[in-house]
Amino acid sequence: MYVREGLLVLAATAVLTAFAMLDGGPPRPGLPLLAGASLAAALPLTLRARFPLPGALLSAAIALLGLVIPGWPGRLVTMVMFGAAAFHVPRRPWLVMSLSIVWTIGYGLFIPQAYKGLSVVTDLVIMGVAPVAVGHALRLRGERVAQAARLDHAEARRAMAEDRAVLARDVHDSVGHHLTAIHMQATAIRRALRGQAPTADRALGTIAELSSAALKEVRALLDTLREAPATPGLEEIENLAARLSTPHLRISVHRVGPGVPLPPGVGHTVYRVVQEALTNAARHSGATKVEVRVRRSRTAVTMSITDNGRGPAGAEGRGIRGMRERVHQHGGTFTAGPVPQHGWLVEAVVPIAKGPASPKGQAQPSSAAENPT
Repeated sequence: MYVREGLLVLAATAVLTAFAMLDGGPPRPGLPLLAGASLAAALPLTLRARFPLPGALLSAAIALLGLVIPGWPGRLVTMVMFGAAAFHVPRRPWLVMSLSIVWTIGYGLFIPQAYKGLSVVTDLVIMGVAPVAVGHALRLRGERVAQAARLDHAEARRAMAEDRAVLARDVHDSVGHHLTAIHMQATAIRRALRGQAPTADRALGTIAELSSAALKEVRALLDTLREAPATPGLEEIENLAARLSTPHLRISVHRVGPGVPLPPGVGHTVYRVVQEALTNAARHSGATKVEVRVRRSRTAVTMSITDNGRGPAGAEGRGIRGMRERVHQHGGTFTAGPVPQHGWLVEAVVPIAKGPASPKGQAQPSSAAENPT
């Protein structure tokens, strides 16, 4: 790192010295003076990441002192430093812009009359506004890229978890059911024969033992397929909001109610609905502010996610359908749509006492013994 910073300072010193030699008019200053002034102007570049704003002010002071050297372009480093300050100080862009404009005006006032000639407005835009605008734009682009990466990672994890859950459910419903049936049939036939056919009895005993061992392995596989953190609690919503928040997307979370853990299915549904709503707000709505309110009572969890964006365009997407299906499985209510002023609102009520509803038209097992897995 130190080698890289040293090379940067030497390169900036060489560039400033060369520009001064090419652009400076008579009387030309000596090379040692130009090199020394250029080195002093280049040294604040080492502060651009750790102390960007103090480094910019130090560079501005050096550039003003360098006005005594005819044709010396020390102001170029100051422009770079104010751009770096806009990049590294995202919470105070207007402060950086104001200081940059003040420095530009002061530079124009102190510049010798012999070197005046450019438009004041042009100088103000090029020297004061443009570097800060470029630094701020680069900062925004970096934040968007980082946020998109976080969203992609979260969606990939969610898709993987849903695939694992589907696979676990399929294994549970098919393989587990058949293995249970095999075990029950083999045991029933052994009891019916009551040792009348020793060979068949041994074979049936082997089938019963193998099917029982296979059932244990299936249960272990299901435990592996299901996510270890099976049900994120309400406190995980705050962690989710912190991960998705940026300086340009403020997400606030307000929770009301007891901190007693929710039933597994309810907690998972609440978390997934909030996660999907925040993902939509961050990715598609262009919102700058999102407010999440979660209120837990003895009988239900009520949540509302409000943003100031434009909401999804066109027909209802898979995300909203997925949220609605999750909530309806628990017998709850779900609404999503624009708010009267400007923005988008997602509201859901998930009952706590009532268990998941069975899908319409799905046949139910006649007894628990048919599929104990």
